[in-house]
Amino acid sequence: MIAGLGSYAFRWSVGHKDRRPEAPMTAMDVLDVAAEHDLGVVQYADNLPLHKLGEGELDALATAARAKGIALELGTQSFDAEEVRRYIEIGQRIGAGILRVALDAPDAKRPVPELAAEFVALLPALKAANIRLAIENHFNFPSRRVVELLKQIDDEQVGVCLDVANSICAGEWPMETVEILAPYTINLHLKDYVIQPDPYGVGFSIHGAPLGTGRTDIAAVLDAVGRRDMSVIYEHWLHWPGAFDAARKAEHNWTNQSVKVLKASVQSP
Repeated sequence: MIAGLGSYAFRWSVGHKDRRPEAPMTAMDVLDVAAEHDLGVVQYADNLPLHKLGEGELDALATAARAKGIALELGTQSFDAEEVRRYIEIGQRIGAGILRVALDAPDAKRPVPELAAEFVALLPALKAANIRLAIENHFNFPSRRVVELLKQIDDEQVGVCLDVANSICAGEWPMETVEILAPYTINLHLKDYVIQPDPYGVGFSIHGAPLGTGRTDIAAVLDAVGRRDMSVIYEHWLHWPGAFDAARKAEHNWTNQSVKVLKASVQSP
């Protein structure tokens, strides 16, 4: 297993939706953080979309990654066949081995055979680029539906990007999600979370936490996927703290703390 850093570790420092810092982190900045922590891979997700970089910037990123000994991965949000084709080309250019696609609410409304047919049509391009496509379990796309989709695609070029906490939103507890998706997993997103009761007793809320301080059973997750040769990407759910300076500081502090846990976990027998 290879410990890695995802661009969603810096959601607020990069900028997300209507919250944009004056000087957002760049793809190269995230690479530099990964190098500082001696991590083996960086996965750029849809919050830091690589299609917005020019060819020269992509080439510079790939060159810097090779020099630092860091593998690159990339990803998109929601399934669009033409967007995925564009990302296959980008992935081939930068030498990425994994292209993660997070399926969202509109994807969940489409018939599985229709989705599967579009994925199958992408297989020749994926194989030519030597890229494996990892379908991520997301908030509104239940894990069993992911498995149904994979069975209809029926090709080793496509597997699962297993996120340990996303499917809580789909009515699954994390180890249930892990049990369902572990056999198909080729890429792992590791994050931690806590459940906080409302002070007035009106239910509870789920919040992110630094890795190793919440409810995620890291060892159980890694054992379930078999500690196979794959990247294990650190992400987190840091709530917006109210200001960009505070967000930037918190994101770096959480990353510093969590990466130590991540590296120790993937190196354990």
